[in-house]
Amino acid sequence: MVVPVHGSSATADFADTVAAGARHTTSFIPIFPSSICHGLVPKGNSKHIIAFGCTSNGRPESHDGGVVVSLYNHMISNLPMIHPHYAVKCNPEPALLEALAALGSNFDCGSRSEIEAVLLLDVSPDRIIYANPCKPVSHIKYAASVGVNLTTFDSVEELDKIRNWHPKSDLLIRIKSPDDSGAKYPLDSKYGADHHPQEIMPLLKAAEASGLSVVGVSFHVGSEATNFAAFRGAIAAAKAVFDTAARTSNNKMRVLDIGGGFSFTNSNPKLFQEAASIIKEALQAYFPNELLPGSSLKVISEPGRFFAASAFTLYAQIIGKRVRGELREYWINDGKFGSLAWVTCDEAIAKCTPLPFASSFTTSKGLTRTYNSTVFGPTCDAFDEVFTGHKLPELEVNDWLVFSEMGAYTTACGTNFNGYSTVAIPTYVVRSNQTLLAI
Repeated sequence: MVVPVHGSSATADFADTVAAGARHTTSFIPIFPSSICHGLVPKGNSKHIIAFGCTSNGRPESHDGGVVVSLYNHMISNLPMIHPHYAVKCNPEPALLEALAALGSNFDCGSRSEIEAVLLLDVSPDRIIYANPCKPVSHIKYAASVGVNLTTFDSVEELDKIRNWHPKSDLLIRIKSPDDSGAKYPLDSKYGADHHPQEIMPLLKAAEASGLSVVGVSFHVGSEATNFAAFRGAIAAAKAVFDTAARTSNNKMRVLDIGGGFSFTNSNPKLFQEAASIIKEALQAYFPNELLPGSSLKVISEPGRFFAASAFTLYAQIIGKRVRGELREYWINDGKFGSLAWVTCDEAIAKCTPLPFASSFTTSKGLTRTYNSTVFGPTCDAFDEVFTGHKLPELEVNDWLVFSEMGAYTTACGTNFNGYSTVAIPTYVVRSNQTLLAI
């Protein structure tokens, strides 16, 4: 877990909370002062690392007490009217969850397992939204049993399940974003009702007939959105649903969930500020009275990769090598069935930095010669190729490849294929004073 430096705007008891949560750490190693990333070597025989709290160049974040603290403060300073609910599916690492809980974030959970992970941190269930519009009955029963009383829906069939197994839950009606064309991973083909009255009114009437309380609207413009105008269109659509509800039902809506889709990268840190500006303008345009002091509207969000992506750095060790003329082929102990499952070839190349341990990059003249290189993952499947056609210096077995910004949908999407377990990858937690804290 990342611990803030003095003067951080994070909560004053954050460090104490982190220390109290030390039970969650899988491993602990010290960092040598001059060695993180460009010289980070774990003690003992650990061969695979994800370091939580590193910047893109692999050095521990030194300003504002750590990556996650800095990002949380960045979000709430740009969108002070919106309460973030971290999307646990993006990265359920306990260190990250506990850091965000200590900072004041709430949580977006999509399953019983994710709810359990958050409740283990002594987070109150009223800080959780069960943001899955289609839930197994057993998971609905569990949410009811532990007091998670806010969830989403987009169909009459889902209302039937909620009526039978969790009738006390407040509901958000999930709608489609009018435009998700700028998202790398659109979501509206799977979830969301159309925001027009002909689809909304039957859902509202069905909820009312079942004695269920629809208290608001949720939407998601898609993961890794780049067309931030989509937020404006979606907020306008949500306002239309609020108006429809006010005309046709007894439910007074009081919650607007704007989902996720915004991200933060070290290569383009202004992306989020662009999105935040459009979101604020849209909220002011469509919900001006509801945003006045004393109003009942609560606006929440579901950021995932915004907090997770840049807070983690993957250190993968070279476990094999083959030379074919001028071509160098390497095998590392992570790959397309592990943390790099959703990382494209081009993304992997952009994230990758070689780290010598068994070799030296420089020649006798002080130059670094490079070779066309291919990097494979450890499994026996030919699909397990991380990248090819990229120039790397001459590397040897036991050297390392360091991949930056590896916190979002990486270990969370890994498998145990061929006996290589993603969940077995240890996580080390970097403090801003270049030490590691076991959690």
